[in-house]
Amino acid sequence: MGSTQQGFTLTTERLILRPFTMNDRESLLAITQEPGIFQYFPTKSAWGMEKVERSIQHQTNHWQTFRYGQMAVTLRETGQLMGWCGLEFLPNTNETEVGYLLGHAFWGQGYATEAARASVEFGLKEIGLKEIIGLTDPLNVASQRVLEKCGLTFTRRQVYFGMEMFRFALQG
Repeated sequence: MGSTQQGFTLTTERLILRPFTMNDRESLLAITQEPGIFQYFPTKSAWGMEKVERSIQHQTNHWQTFRYGQMAVTLRETGQLMGWCGLEFLPNTNETEVGYLLGHAFWGQGYATEAARASVEFGLKEIGLKEIIGLTDPLNVASQRVLEKCGLTFTRRQVYFGMEMFRFALQG
């Protein structure tokens, strides 16, 4: 794990998680345009470039405020952007969520678990968070398995972002 000016870089066996930069715009736009990529998210529609740029700026600000945030997930071998993973502070509930989204080409290969595990460990050990939650659509069984493999356990159904979600949690 190394320091950068905007945050941390987390390195796993196959991945590098690093802060987003505006250089990631085109690759991130392509991922957010994939058909059905947001099928389990509160907002289902594809992103345009303006939303991609706002998201990158939001994460830069989030890192400066909280010392953690969503990170660009890249393949260690090639540097290819795969999606995002990291921690997000939820001001409405005063909780920190581990979240992730990878392009379809990277599904089913353990990458989300690998990235989420590194993010959870970072939040608990480096930041000292007392609890990390994970939220999934009740139908998103694959995402629920990722959270369970990261040590989070189901706590309850709860409405977040205007939709009923399964809430998982892990105490630090």
